[in-house]
Amino acid sequence: MARSEYYSNSKASAIVLAISCLIVAASAGSFYDEMDITFGGERAKILNGGQDLSLSLDQYSGSGFQSKNEYLFGRFDMQLKLVPGNSAGTVTTFYLSSQGAGHDEIDFEFLGNSTGNPYTIHTNVYSQGKGDKEQQFHLWFDPTAAFHTYTIVWNAQRIIFLIDNIPIRVFNNHESAGVPFPKSQPMRVYASLWNADDWATQGGRIKTDWTKAPFIASYRKFNANANKVSPNSKSTSSENENQAWSTQGLDAAGRNRIRWVQNKHMIYNYCNDYSRFPNGLPVECTRSRFL
Repeated sequence: MARSEYYSNSKASAIVLAISCLIVAASAGSFYDEMDITFGGERAKILNGGQDLSLSLDQYSGSGFQSKNEYLFGRFDMQLKLVPGNSAGTVTTFYLSSQGAGHDEIDFEFLGNSTGNPYTIHTNVYSQGKGDKEQQFHLWFDPTAAFHTYTIVWNAQRIIFLIDNIPIRVFNNHESAGVPFPKSQPMRVYASLWNADDWATQGGRIKTDWTKAPFIASYRKFNANANKVSPNSKSTSSENENQAWSTQGLDAAGRNRIRWVQNKHMIYNYCNDYSRFPNGLPVECTRSRFL
């Protein structure tokens, strides 16, 4: 965030004030300024002067949006309130992705369920077009009753998935062991609500109940503290290089929290799926406790 005038002999308090103002401005970013609706037409609605965005799904179409900017590394926060009631068959998403063959992608997907049964939080990491690194969780709260903050931290060393600032997953850079890691392709932020009743709920056994449509998911308080990529030169802005996300890992408290989440709330981990990998687990599964 540094600008040349901040390095004059001005008082430290002026620097703090200026930085604080920039942080406030970022956290209050408007969906009108930050996002483009990509499909669904009027099913995607920007509300409250740009502060909120709702996506809806009916039997004809879902809806979605994407960021106007591309990014190469950063911290991405979004508050979501998921589809309430019988959400079976629906998938709500918040993710980063590049485009084209061999794309990179970092996923939060929220798989709906029948009334009274929990959502499944599905995470995955793609690099050079290959994923197959799924972890799934059940939440320790009702994600339809109120907004909660979902965060992706992406730096050159690791990717961290957080919910309400509690880490649930870390995917470390193991390129030295031959594991591809997303670090060179700029990505946009995407979000969507769509029908996937062929697989999303209990393996596709429970279908979408269209009598409950439209299904609605709500988004607010998007913030990208990240390196924007110039659309022409593909160079990155350096204004955020010294922010905490660029070297963020897990401290002792974070390690305790992720142990709790993974011990109590994880329902699937590809690194434990020996039947899926009969010739041996992926290399990274033997390198890191927290994936």
